[in-house]
Amino acid sequence: MPLAEELEACEVEILDGATVKRVLSAATTNVVYTASAQTADWGALLAPGDTLDLRIYQLSALVGRGAPTTVTLMF
Repeated sequence: MPLAEELEACEVEILDGATVKRVLSAATTNVVYTASAQTADWGALLAPGDTLDLRIYQLSALVGRGAPTTVTLMF
């Protein structure tokens, strides 16, 4: 939820360890990591048993990127 912001925008970093593989940006709280992007980044689609580390930032017109939240998705 935006805090005193005109809109809610975010950036999501797709991580491979400490390396950022891809940055997804959106003017909403939803981003899509497409099948073609997954294949380009990992050589195949993510599948059951795979994990994906993400760093999520809310964007602010006043201060830019906020403090990140890091999560791991399990498929």
